[in-house]
This record gives sequence, structure tokens and C-alpha cells, in this order.
Amino acid sequence: MTDYAIDVPPVVALPIADSQTQFPVRRVYCIGRNYAAHAIEMGHDPDREPPFFFQKNPNNLDPSGEFPYPPHSSDVHHEVEVAVMLKSGGTNIAIADAEAHVFGYALSLDMTRRDLQGAQKKMGRPWEIGKAFERSAPVGPIHPVSQTGLLNEGPISLRVNGEVRQEGDMNQMIWKVPEMISYLSEYFELAAGDVILTGTPSGVGPVERGDTMELSAEGLGSFTVKVV
Repeated sequence: MTDYAIDVPPVVALPIADSQTQFPVRRVYCIGRNYAAHAIEMGHDPDREPPFFFQKNPNNLDPSGEFPYPPHSSDVHHEVEVAVMLKSGGTNIAIADAEAHVFGYALSLDMTRRDLQGAQKKMGRPWEIGKAFERSAPVGPIHPVSQTGLLNEGPISLRVNGEVRQEGDMNQMIWKVPEMISYLSEYFELAAGDVILTGTPSGVGPVERGDTMELSAEGLGSFTVKVV
């Protein structure tokens, strides 16, 4: 038995819909500007250039249904996404083989301290302070691919206090799920427990304490998050 110098940190695990088992998380990859309309609203050319990714921490994922408004920001934005959970991985995965590694999907949010992210961009610095803060990725129950089938199209939306803020279709992703998996595997060794947030449609915007966000997507039902 290994003797550790400190208490072993808890395993980050997420609930699976209609199951008593949980999904342990290894890494979290997030693709940036993967819907053309969102790229445009953020001031970028939507042409199909090589994808780029940033990371959140596993314990940023939060299934509680509450999002605590974070400190040191007055401009926190919602970004609704579909998260892809992997059951296996590897390196240099062919696009044709990529979806065989998918365990399931979940609704998620990439909450962003936009003011802090913007300041980092201007200085050419990393985004973690704007993206990878505590509980910055609310996530709904995981729906196994055995139940949903492969999700390559279908509506995705976000309502804030009943008002539609974001609407799109998964088929509008510039880089599709198999391409994301294949591309990432060229630079990282993917493995079971990895999570990929697949990008957000246009309509991102600020939230305030007391707001209620309702996420929905084809095959994944809905998930409600309260800003507290």
C-alpha cells in the first residue's frame, strides 16, 4: 500500500442518467470558437482554420445545478455546450475511428469571466483566470451513447429567466466531434475519463446573481442552473 505525504484528493466523478454508477474525470479539453456565428460575435473570422483548445480542471465540472458568481469579475458570461465523455483513447486516432471512443454526452456550460479573459488576451497571456475558476463548468447528467446514439446534429439552446439567449444546431460546429478527438490525439494521449467541451453557439452574454439558466439539446433533455 502506497504511503502518501498528504490525503489523496477526491476523485472527480459525474452522475450518469438513470444509473447508480458515476463517470470519473481525467482531463477537460475545451475547443474555442467552434460555431461560425459565435466566432463572428467575438470578432474573429469564421473560416475553417486549425482548431485551438484550452483546458479546464476536472474539479471545475459541477453537477450541483448551482453556479456561484465568482469573485474579481463583473462580467461573467454563459456559453452553453455539449460535453463529450470518452471511454477510451490513444494517440493519432483516425477520424473514422474516433466516435468508437465516446462513452456519452452531457449538457454543459463554459462559464467565463469575460472581463478577466479580455485583459489576458490583450497582454498575450493564458486564459485560465477567466476560464478555469472554481465551478466554472456546470454539467448535467451524462447520457450514454448506447441510449442517445451518436450526436452529430440537433438543436442546442440556452434560456436565461425564460428568455432565449442562445440557439444553434450541433451540425453547425466547424469541427465535428470525430475531428476534435482525432486532432487532440495528435498532440495529447487521450484516455478514458477525458471530457471535451465542443463549443458554443452565438448569443453569449452576462448573467447576474439570481438568474436561472436552462440548457437543452437534442437527446439530452434539459438541465437547469441557478446563479447564486
